[in-house]
Amino acid sequence: MSALPPLHSLSVIVTTLRAAGCVFAEDEARLLVSTARTPADLAAMVDRRVAGLPLEHVLGWADFCGLRIAVDPGVFVPRPRTEFLIRQAAALARPGAVVVDLCCGSGAMGAALVATLDRAELHAVDIDPAAVRCARRNLAATGGHVYEGDLYAPLPVTLRGRVDILVASAPYVPTDAIGLLPPEARVHEPRVALDGGADGLDVVRRVIAEAPLWLAPDGCLLVETSERQAARTVEAVTRAGLIPRVAGSDELDATAVIGTRSTS
Repeated sequence: MSALPPLHSLSVIVTTLRAAGCVFAEDEARLLVSTARTPADLAAMVDRRVAGLPLEHVLGWADFCGLRIAVDPGVFVPRPRTEFLIRQAAALARPGAVVVDLCCGSGAMGAALVATLDRAELHAVDIDPAAVRCARRNLAATGGHVYEGDLYAPLPVTLRGRVDILVASAPYVPTDAIGLLPPEARVHEPRVALDGGADGLDVVRRVIAEAPLWLAPDGCLLVETSERQAARTVEAVTRAGLIPRVAGSDELDATAVIGTRSTS
């Protein structure tokens, strides 16, 4: 739709969304209106949102680092807190960096890094076929390569020892905490993108353990985690022989653990 509907119509949408528990009903209403192509399309979108579908799945896209990232139904929605990880990675990368995005989901992190960095070479991996299809759409214009498989397994062996920036937003929610997540996540997002095992770090530990084989000298691994899991994540990074550092943002409620491969 090219213009907002009459104010009373927008007000009705806001009231409907607020009654369904949408905290940011005004903002969501305007996004739905600006995205819908016809009144019937708008009505259907409002119905899907009221039924509990994540806003990004209703819209078909998410705003991430200023980019409009396509997000298909059933694909993990990129979180604002992950933008902190991207800022940390961008600050560490040099021109022409080889970047690997593990557990890439929609490809949002890779897309953001390519948009930020100069001449980056991107490789992205996810085990979920739906995520891989979505990431390929989002990364098609970047020249990035997207692989389907378990962590490092599908990557070309020629990348070993050449990766400058390795980012991973792996699942880190403890299994017992999945039921405490908002319905938008636990019902509409793939469990494989959420469930990190008993303490939430099963996949993260696997990412860290194999990272030294792939990192270039002075290459950096950046993993997203929670503040309460940071100490155990640092332990895993240290065991892998990488030099650990923790970075955080109170504003975004974001925690990243960074491991650097020493040249010595």
